Amino acid sequence: MLTERQLLILKVIIDDYVCYAEPVGSRSLSKREDMNFSPATIRNEMADLEELGFLEKPHSSAGRIPSQKGYRYFVDHMLSPTMLSKNEVADIRFMYEEKFVEFEKLIQHSAKILSSLTSYTSIVLGPEVFESTLKQIQLVPISKDSAVAIIVTDTGHVENQAVSIPEGLDITEIEKIVNILNERLKGVPLIHLRHKLTTEIRNVLAKYVDRYDKAMEMLNETFKQTNNEKVFYAGKTNILSQPEFNDVDRVRDLFNIFEEDALVSKLFRSDEHGIKIKIGEENRFAPFDECSVITATYSIDGKHMGTVGILGPTRMEYQRVVGVLDFFSKDLTQLLTQRYQKNQ
Repeated sequence: MLTERQLLILKVIIDDYVCYAEPVGSRSLSKREDMNFSPATIRNEMADLEELGFLEKPHSSAGRIPSQKGYRYFVDHMLSPTMLSKNEVADIRFMYEEKFVEFEKLIQHSAKILSSLTSYTSIVLGPEVFESTLKQIQLVPISKDSAVAIIVTDTGHVENQAVSIPEGLDITEIEKIVNILNERLKGVPLIHLRHKLTTEIRNVLAKYVDRYDKAMEMLNETFKQTNNEKVFYAGKTNILSQPEFNDVDRVRDLFNIFEEDALVSKLFRSDEHGIKIKIGEENRFAPFDECSVITATYSIDGKHMGTVGILGPTRMEYQRVVGVLDFFSKDLTQLLTQRYQKNQ
């Protein structure tokens, strides 16, 4: 257990280091109005905090910086989330006044709002395919040998894909196929579409469609990408403004990760309600060793749909980010639920 004096010193060091990114010394602390201790007393307490693993002494500096253990203790025992101001709440609501027809556009917009509010990199995961179900499918011919497949989910997500129309399938056959799909696949989770297609749908097509084998080729092409979880980014370059990331190799490693949506999805996905914070090496992934990841989940009509997250240095404004994410995830849940219920 830390004493009240140690708690105060640890909190002040974290606050100062977050603001200025410079090691904090006992002399500068002793000049603060809220520090009624001598430099020698503060120095001794800082030495004890270092010995306990809450502070580190970088290089030959006389000052100390928080360790990852220190940040973890602060987050677990001392964190008081910053409430958004009335103006910030009004700004968020104003940003959402634009009418988005597609769920995907709304999620992209959400990532931009989060990044602008925190000045860090935001990552938003779209609806998880395990929860999303098919609402409707359309096949719109644009020439005699190509069409656009429009897949709409129960969450309002719209997927558009170009597909090839096999030779011998005319417009009448395509309409028949679409009717069969909407009758048999409505309400089926996206994750199960391929299985349904190769079992039940194949048998029905064989009964009612002359060139059913060609139709199956087209449908396999149509549904091959529906299992991908969408990942949306905003403010990727914000990481460059942090002094911890002046190292070109470190930045390159991070940006390479941003090219791997499946990996990012795995790292950020959370099934836990509420705020989740991973600091530095807790992320168990080398490029994130000096980063903190804070996530929250959002839902639609009580069903877990995705994750909103912030990536930044371990020297992160935890109070600010937690406050923003907590409000934002709840507000996004409310907005999406209202839209979902309106469309039912």
